[in-house]
Amino acid sequence: MHLSLVCLAKPVLHGYFRSSCSWRVRIAFALKGIEYDQVQVHLIKDGGQQHTEQYKTLNPMQQVPAVEIDGITLSQSLAVIQYIDETRPGPPLLPADPKKRAQVRMISDIIASGIQPLQNLHVIQKMGTEKVQWAQHFIDRGFQALEPLLKQTAGKYCVGDEISMADICLVPQVYNAERFKVDVEQYPTIKRLNETLLEIEAFRVSDPSCQPDTRGPASIEQLSSLKQLCNSHL
Repeated sequence: MHLSLVCLAKPVLHGYFRSSCSWRVRIAFALKGIEYDQVQVHLIKDGGQQHTEQYKTLNPMQQVPAVEIDGITLSQSLAVIQYIDETRPGPPLLPADPKKRAQVRMISDIIASGIQPLQNLHVIQKMGTEKVQWAQHFIDRGFQALEPLLKQTAGKYCVGDEISMADICLVPQVYNAERFKVDVEQYPTIKRLNETLLEIEAFRVSDPSCQPDTRGPASIEQLSSLKQLCNSHL
């Protein structure tokens, strides 16, 4: 049963514009049509604002995101996505069919547990001059597993012809692959799905380039212009 939205305060997303995990939550909110507030947590400035005592009370792992919603705080992106899917109306983010639902969770976990954590900021900061090669290795390793799997499950999107949590996970990971100069041309199914998803408004407006912390504090006029830009085709 969906919660009544009438008296609920807007969720608050504590995140960072380029964080894959924060990005997933932004996409999910956009797909569901949920208005929310953002609090910027800069992962580099001041030694990393995620390490402050104040932020530790929201997320003891000192990572983003942390989402305040319905009187609780959730700190793992897939948990947030599944919570809002179970409590909010709008297009479902997990299929009703048990087999497809399992496939969506499998693909999401491959990305969220098997690829992304090995090239996130906390890890690559430890790698020094080898950070690009490290990230490339583990992204390629993950994509080599993901590509044949998606060939089996994909229709228009990752699993069949409906957008799901798997698609929400895929787009930020492809962005990271391109950022670390991985040759995405090697993975035609991943490339096709990503290009298809980037045509969808919820994915466009959630892009890191469209976030208020992309270039630091902005005026209302700048934010309005940014919103108009991100509502157009990237």
